[in-house]
Amino acid sequence: MGGSGARELAGYLLALGGWVSALAAAVLPQWRQSSYAGDAIITAVGLHEGLWMSCAAQSTGQVQCRLHDSLLSLDVHIQTSRALMVISLLLGFFGIIVSVVGMKCTKVGEEDPVTKSRIAVAGGVLFILSGLCTLAAVSLYATRVTYEFFRESSVPINARYEFGSALFIGWGATGLTMLGGSLLCCSCPPKEQRGQRSYRQSQPSTAREIPWSGR
Repeated sequence: MGGSGARELAGYLLALGGWVSALAAAVLPQWRQSSYAGDAIITAVGLHEGLWMSCAAQSTGQVQCRLHDSLLSLDVHIQTSRALMVISLLLGFFGIIVSVVGMKCTKVGEEDPVTKSRIAVAGGVLFILSGLCTLAAVSLYATRVTYEFFRESSVPINARYEFGSALFIGWGATGLTMLGGSLLCCSCPPKEQRGQRSYRQSQPSTAREIPWSGR
């Protein structure tokens, strides 16, 4: 395996790890959690909320979760983050399939190296778009949590919410996915290789030409 093939494999593994992390972030309910700041810290019950459910963890270790009842009753930022994460996971899924076809270390699909390189680049673009969607979803949710935490309110600080672990997993997934997609995009064939391919394709047609000779 040459340097280009090793780079493609490294990019694919990074992007795959980022996609799995994005899937974990989308499923986890820890997008925001109870804040333990302030003087009167309440430690009996810890509240966690995610895109799909909200959970309450008691000090005894018992955890009770409840799915969000209605989609239309949710806040706009939750609905938007949901949609972005679903789009991100779909783009990443298609990126996984396309990249497998285009990588030089696989024997799937096309055998022409130039065509496989272009397919690998397409997979890298899908991974980058997936990472951007994950970044947008996580950042939008984090912005809303920050706004609600610092705005003037009668709610005590220790009863407000702050960043949950799923947000940090999402940011990490964004970095892995976009880095892996960028490495796959480096598989674009050089101009010399593309020129040789077009020259080889034009050779059979010129060989079949029969010069006309007048009688």
